[in-house]
Amino acid sequence: MENLLSLSFDYLSSFDGVKIKKGLRQLEGLLAQICLSRTTTAAERRRSVIQDGVSKSRPKDLASLSEDPAFREFFKLQEGFEWNVAIRLISCLERLLGKGSNGQNDLLLVSTLDLLRGVLLIHPPSRSLFAREIYMNLLLDLLDPSSCPAVQASAVLTLVTAQLEQPNITRCFENLDGLLTVTSLFKNRGTSREVKLKLVEFLYFYLMPESPYGGRNDMADEQGGLQRSPSKASRVGSGGRGKNEGEEGTRTTDEKQRLLGRYLNNVEDLVEDLKETAPFGASFG
Repeated sequence: MENLLSLSFDYLSSFDGVKIKKGLRQLEGLLAQICLSRTTTAAERRRSVIQDGVSKSRPKDLASLSEDPAFREFFKLQEGFEWNVAIRLISCLERLLGKGSNGQNDLLLVSTLDLLRGVLLIHPPSRSLFAREIYMNLLLDLLDPSSCPAVQASAVLTLVTAQLEQPNITRCFENLDGLLTVTSLFKNRGTSREVKLKLVEFLYFYLMPESPYGGRNDMADEQGGLQRSPSKASRVGSGGRGKNEGEEGTRTTDEKQRLLGRYLNNVEDLVEDLKETAPFGASFG
């Protein structure tokens, strides 16, 4: 597995779009082997074709995945810097963002974000990387109004994934004027309808009640020596910059409603709708 990861990382570190695409495909293939189970008998293959029209792999259930030797090996490798996939994908995003917006580059950005979300779901400790301003800023940069709508939509979904069960990352998002970035894009007349729908979904997610999470920030700590150039987002908005990165603690829905109300009108309507519909399984006491 180390050899495959090493080869993929070599491709991802390239500035050649063809090589980057190859590296992404190799990583996607590795994750597919870990997370998908193939039908093994002829009867199972025939049943798959009858039910779905095609013969395809099916996701493993979570219980069996945690006991799978390949998954356990992959998870263990992700605990250190050398083989961590998320940090390599983040570095790849940074290089792609520096190349500007064009059709081929935008496709690579979307593919990288899609794969990053999968890695963050498979290896939750990697989410702690986004407790660092340099990495959270990168996601916010992708929400620039000049970005491709597909990139914007994928970046919004990645923001959600990064903040799952990680209130300290939500605090980092707030401290970097993430709410200003999101609401400004929502109010921009040039923002596509699809992206606006994703932004509304994000706001519903943001307003949900938080629970303390006891996860470690080992991944963020291990990246302490890495730096990137100042983000565009860091030059936007008002003064939330002075707070410490990764500030811990939870906020209630009412507290977040007041914060969001600085940038958006009728937030109370969103909260009422959230309480009535309870999306994502939200529970309000």
